[in-house]
Amino acid sequence: MIEAARNAGATRIVFQTDERNRRSARAIAKLGALPRGTRLEKIIRPDGSVRTSLLFELALDEIPLAGGNASGAVVRIGDTVRKPWTASTPSVADFVRSLRESGIDVPRIHGRDEQSRQIIEYVEGPLAMGRDPFTHAELQRVGAMVRAIHDASASYAPPVDAPWETLLEPPDARLICHNDLAPWNLLTGERWVFIDWDGAGPSTRLWDLAYAAQTFTLNAADRDPHEAARDLAAFVDGYRADEAIRAALPHTMHRRAAAMYRLLRTSHEASREPWASMYVAGHGEHWKRVAEYVEQHEGVWAAALLP
Repeated sequence: MIEAARNAGATRIVFQTDERNRRSARAIAKLGALPRGTRLEKIIRPDGSVRTSLLFELALDEIPLAGGNASGAVVRIGDTVRKPWTASTPSVADFVRSLRESGIDVPRIHGRDEQSRQIIEYVEGPLAMGRDPFTHAELQRVGAMVRAIHDASASYAPPVDAPWETLLEPPDARLICHNDLAPWNLLTGERWVFIDWDGAGPSTRLWDLAYAAQTFTLNAADRDPHEAARDLAAFVDGYRADEAIRAALPHTMHRRAAAMYRLLRTSHEASREPWASMYVAGHGEHWKRVAEYVEQHEGVWAAALLP
């Protein structure tokens, strides 16, 4: 019963039992819920007798989830994830629904709970950022996933007035994209699934691909560039990029990394959260070094992509 309540979106259950069964009621808590409190209630039966009932309220467990630098408090309840509901959530939910209808494996957004949080399908699996380095075959798989998302997005026509929370929208943005297809948003369990779609919004194939390709293959500024270039080529091969995209990627990857650094730096200067705290925590220095690394070796990337 508790698991069914969790999965249905409930965050609490109220049990009513005979006052004499107080021990039994408390034992329910051991099944995976936390006691909120109890109160006694007298019920007068039709025959005039009085029955004392115990109302026992349980709060379902909330398990904090790691990650989510920009998504606020994120918790798991049963087979669902709860995270803040924002102005763009209805737009994102409609986009995600369209992707699922096109065959893309994306966590379902079930609705809103009593605390005005999103209720999202929980998908089991480790994040890609915490696992062993990808093989070339696995990088091709991820590149193919990005291509499938873009192709499915091409058939999606959002409402003209749909609100989005796009942070780094490029010129001529015509395609609704995830905008953060990175190792910290890819689960690699039985299902390989991109999560955290809250930043979805207008972009382009090139801009979104540049970020994904860079974060999966060129995100360590101290790495041998020729080794990184081979990984980059595998990722872009998986995407089945045409010659025009391959030619534009090296410089676009630098522009996208530099834009991320500027976002963090200017947010720090303006005390705009959560980016200001991320800048101080080391993200600013990381993106500065990565942007310089990607720019310094543009020739290496170009040679790998257009041999």
